[in-house]
Amino acid sequence: MTSPRRLVWGATARTRGWFVLASATAVLGAAGTLAFPWTMARALDAVVARRPATGPVLVCAALLALVVTTGALQTLANGGYGSGTVAALRRSMARRALDAGVPGTAGFPAGDLAGRLSAGCAQAGSAGVTLVTASAAVLTSLGGVVALWLIDWRIGLCFSLGVPPLVLIARVFMNRGSGLFLRYQETQGRISALLLEALGGARTIGASGTAAAETRRVLEPLPELSRTGHRVWALQRDTGWQVGLLIPAVEVLVLCAGGLALLHGDISAGELAAVVGYTALAMAALDQLDALFALGMSAAGARRVAEVVDQPVPAPGTRARPASGPGTVTLSGVTVRSGTRLVLDSVDLVVPAGTALAVVGRSGAGKSTLAALIGRLREPDAGLVAIDGVPLPELTPRALRAAVGYAFERPALLGTTVAGTIAFARPDASREEVAAAAGAARADDFIARLPHGYDTPLKDAPLSGGEVQRLGIARALVHDPAVVVLDDALSSLDTATEARVGSALASAWSARTRVLIAHRVSTAARADLVAWLENGRVRALGPHQELWRLDGYRALFAAGTGTETEAAPEAVPEHDPHPHPQESV
Repeated sequence: MTSPRRLVWGATARTRGWFVLASATAVLGAAGTLAFPWTMARALDAVVARRPATGPVLVCAALLALVVTTGALQTLANGGYGSGTVAALRRSMARRALDAGVPGTAGFPAGDLAGRLSAGCAQAGSAGVTLVTASAAVLTSLGGVVALWLIDWRIGLCFSLGVPPLVLIARVFMNRGSGLFLRYQETQGRISALLLEALGGARTIGASGTAAAETRRVLEPLPELSRTGHRVWALQRDTGWQVGLLIPAVEVLVLCAGGLALLHGDISAGELAAVVGYTALAMAALDQLDALFALGMSAAGARRVAEVVDQPVPAPGTRARPASGPGTVTLSGVTVRSGTRLVLDSVDLVVPAGTALAVVGRSGAGKSTLAALIGRLREPDAGLVAIDGVPLPELTPRALRAAVGYAFERPALLGTTVAGTIAFARPDASREEVAAAAGAARADDFIARLPHGYDTPLKDAPLSGGEVQRLGIARALVHDPAVVVLDDALSSLDTATEARVGSALASAWSARTRVLIAHRVSTAARADLVAWLENGRVRALGPHQELWRLDGYRALFAAGTGTETEAAPEAVPEHDPHPHPQESV
């Protein structure tokens, strides 16, 4: 498991320049602050004794300038370090979440991931700044304690009596606070995840009149958040009054000892003034409650980020697929489990190059899982998936993406404009290629009606579910891989449009291997072969016309449990709480 501390230090290494500057200015500022009371004491003694005080006064001025300058530089360095570290943590977490794919992030709802990426990384990234600031305060305090001992050992002893209670208070705070901080952030993440899920299904909630029930569901963790928050506040309160009592008691004790030393002639008036200054500096170590709280929050944030970073990522291969490879897909003994459920059970399947294979089966038969395996969006628990005889784990990421492309039931429209989302997998695609792909996907007609055509920003392009699917298909056409996986990518089109798009795709991809996750009899009928999945196994493989003779196969379509005979109306897709691939690769 990734250590949260190692994670933060790894991000710090990327902004080491700012960290070094923050540390150096903190040390210089602490040194200047420590030297100031003693120099001021020398100036005061010179004035009392009627000696020239120009030298000590100039030194005081120089030290004051040093403290101000280093303070300004430290503020600048802290800002640069904090922003750089947070950015590095967010890049690492986002990259790992995307690399881990759907299975790797299945345990993290979108709202929770967003919370970890925003608040969690920000809290973890502030650890270095907090540590430098707190360390400088502790360094200054230790210097102040040493100075008190050097001025008079009795004064130093009086101050040291307050150290053991301080250590005990700090230890209790961190021991009790670490779990509370983590629990508070986890509960916040649960609320964010539930809220995002509800917002994704807002139309369904409105249509069913369940807004009040959904509000209660989203806010169900709120009492736990409140209880944890009150416990955090109670911990701060208890620690606060303990420190608040300890500081004045130690100050009174030290000043009494200093006053007695002055009366007995053991120290001068200037040294008594230095005692006052060094006591204030030494007290900084006793007043680090805010720093302890910030460090506790940083540790909790780093732990939550580390949980995502720990998700397994498929190791990239080193081989390139043969340039002339026809696109034959082979699954050998492939087994996939989801928890205790066996999704695919020792599946053996060969999709010949240039073949259109329809995969059918009832809901839960493993169709989308099989589709995800072909492009290594999911790793099998056992068995092997290969393209043109090359196992997918041995292919480089570039070779794999060039070999396999996807269009999904709910494609994520990534990019800024309509043209940008179509060319997302190939940013170098020309406008002519984008337009040709849109035409083949029968998307050019509604694109032409948009305010700025292909240059229309996506946020200004109201699209139905069928139109979104056609943009996803156009994106896959521009990608132009050797193997195309259509995971129910035509489900939101009406029957007539589906037939036109299907015919255009068959022409455009006539030499490409196509794997179609089918829910309609018409899709299966147009395919060269049909693979019938049942209970995680291939029950039958053959042309649709031959399989149609089987009663169970016909019943599969008639039942409407996993495959439909008629097109579903176009609609904007609602949120699906079950994670599955939604992007066109």
